[in-house]
Amino acid sequence: MFGEKVIELLKESERSRETMDQYSDDKVRQIIDEMHVLYKLNMNDANATTENKSLWTTVQVRHSALERNKRCLLAYLYNRMNKIKTLRWEFGAILPPDIRELLSDSEYEWFSKYSTNLASYMRSLGQDLGYSGIDLTENLRPPKSLFIEVLCVTDYGKLELEDGDVVMLKKNSRHFLPTSECQTLIRQVE
Repeated sequence: MFGEKVIELLKESERSRETMDQYSDDKVRQIIDEMHVLYKLNMNDANATTENKSLWTTVQVRHSALERNKRCLLAYLYNRMNKIKTLRWEFGAILPPDIRELLSDSEYEWFSKYSTNLASYMRSLGQDLGYSGIDLTENLRPPKSLFIEVLCVTDYGKLELEDGDVVMLKKNSRHFLPTSECQTLIRQVE
C-alpha cells in the first residue's frame, strides 16, 4: 500500500519529539523510490488517458498519494531541521560525538552553515555601538529582574559601572547591581 513507509517515519519522529533520533536514511530512500514509481506510472497513464478516460481516476489517486508523501517527507525534514537549530543553541558550534552520529551528512553540513551564519550575525550585532558583537546563546532565558543581589566573598575593590557610578566591593558587603554588570564578576568566581 502506498504511503505506509512515510506514516512509519512520521510515527517514529513523533515518538522522539523531545530528543534527536537517528536519521532514517533507508526509509527516506524507500519513500523517494516509491514516489518515483508513482510518478512513472502516472506519466504512462496520463499519456494514455487521451484514449482511455477510465485511467483518469487512477492518475488522480496516485497524484494524491505523491502529494501526501511529499508533504509528510517535508514535515519530517522540517521537524529535524528545527531540532538541529535547537542543538546549535544548546551545545554551541561543536556537537558532542554521540549527537553528531545521529545526523546525516547533509544535516551536519546544514548545521555547520547555520552555525557559521549565526556566528557572523552575532559578531555584527552592536558594531554601530562600538561592541565587537553580542553572544545571543549566552542567556537563552530573559532575566527575572534587571538587578542581582551581589554578596562579596572577597575584597574586590572598586567596580566602575557603565553609567559612571563607582561601587566599592568589600568582603561580606551586599549590593544590588545591574545584571549586565555582574556577568564578568560571576565568571571570575566560577
